[in-house]
Amino acid sequence: MRNHRRLATVLILVPLLLAAGCTSLHRSVDKLHSQAFLSADDTALGRLVAPLAAQHPEDSGFVVLDTGREALSARLVLLERAERAFDAQYYIWNSDRSGSYLAGRVLHAAERGVRVRLLIDDWNVGGRDSALLALNAHPKIEVRVFNPFAARSGIDKWLSFITDFGRLNRRMHSKSFVVDASVAIVGGRNIGDEYFDLSPELNFRDRDLLAVGPIVAPVSESFDAFWNSDWAYPITAVAKDVPSPARLAAKQQLLLLKTAEIPAYLEGSDGPVGFPESLDRAIWAPALLIFDPPYRPNQMTDTNQRKRVAETLNEFVQAAREEIIIESAYLVLGDAQQSSLNAVRARGVEVKALTNSLASNDVVPNHAAYARTRRAMLEQGMEIYELRPDAASCAQLIQSPWACEHGMILGLHAKSAVFDRDIVYVGSFNVNMRSIYLNFETALVVFSRELAERIAADIEREMRPSNSWQVMLDDEGSLEWIGEEDSRERIWRQEPEAGFGKRWRSGIWSLFPMERYF
Repeated sequence: MRNHRRLATVLILVPLLLAAGCTSLHRSVDKLHSQAFLSADDTALGRLVAPLAAQHPEDSGFVVLDTGREALSARLVLLERAERAFDAQYYIWNSDRSGSYLAGRVLHAAERGVRVRLLIDDWNVGGRDSALLALNAHPKIEVRVFNPFAARSGIDKWLSFITDFGRLNRRMHSKSFVVDASVAIVGGRNIGDEYFDLSPELNFRDRDLLAVGPIVAPVSESFDAFWNSDWAYPITAVAKDVPSPARLAAKQQLLLLKTAEIPAYLEGSDGPVGFPESLDRAIWAPALLIFDPPYRPNQMTDTNQRKRVAETLNEFVQAAREEIIIESAYLVLGDAQQSSLNAVRARGVEVKALTNSLASNDVVPNHAAYARTRRAMLEQGMEIYELRPDAASCAQLIQSPWACEHGMILGLHAKSAVFDRDIVYVGSFNVNMRSIYLNFETALVVFSRELAERIAADIEREMRPSNSWQVMLDDEGSLEWIGEEDSRERIWRQEPEAGFGKRWRSGIWSLFPMERYF
């Protein structure tokens, strides 16, 4: 009977795998190379920024976008002011309220003659080829997807993931938003309701930097590197079912009409609605943009080499003299990173990290990977704080009047670090194995005590007992979570506020040594 079952399994799986193998990605597609628009002086935005930049000729200016509401406001204001060019690179661009609204505003910009280039990682595109094709149908808009699946849906898509795992496991995790070669937004946010304080279920504490000055050029350079890479495919080259021109036009009109709720939501936003007046609060300082360049086809399966962003940030870790403060949605250190941490702690450097709790984490396998290495980090002297889903700071961080009520979860999505309160990193890089070895990431590093102090204070506020649980080892070496309940200190002996089912799933996932893939 057992042999019959094995034979049946083989007879089912082999044809499916062969079918997946027949769906292969064409390695050569017709596409035009293009370069970022660079003539900032020819635009109104460029002329607005120029006098301020002239006062700081060696520095770039940065405005922190701390809340989702001001981050969405900034993007909309810049799109409305765009005249010549808009480039956007994202891991996720959802088709929810904010995603559809931004897509509609992109169409409006294109109608005014703005050249638009949109580059989206294909991992999260699934089922939305028609929306991207509708955007791409506009003569001023070009849409490309990075490292696409050959099969676009159904079981074929996931079978192709199994048969082409080495390639498809490499994802473009970078996020950037550049308008008229004058203003850039770089950070951790994707495009979607949960990143802009609009979700009734889960909203993220995230962070962007709006940037002007010399740093905008390297942001555009990083975009061009991905846009012109071997792995950026025009959406028309991979989509299987292309709607008729009439249906594409109808889809465009639908996107243009999806504007009802967002403007009212943004009324009263303290974001940079009055741009460039918001630049009055900009912090000017030297800065460096680091990005992982896209690989050549023969390099896509090499997963043992630490990437450029990881290597550069590790240099700042090794150079730290007194303190490192980390804010990372996912926190997973491998053996090499554990050794690096041990060496830093041996020099007396204080290391503190804020990450998600099991209760606030939106991806249980990611938490399980962290949980496997959590004890080792604590034993080496790292202070670890896990964000509470009911953090008291929600009212300040999530600027929707109803968002912190009715069981909404506050999650952490920000990726930042502060070194000796002199240097600050903000970007797409999580302190985890996937960012170190697999993903293509971007890091913006600013050499500013003022900005470093500002972001360090923000992170330390979230480490307070009303906002996070501090994870520690008790006298017997067991894990304990220390936080606040009803204004009193309380100690938990298991993952707080996480039900049995979630703890059970995390425990099962933690049995598998797959830290590199989550």
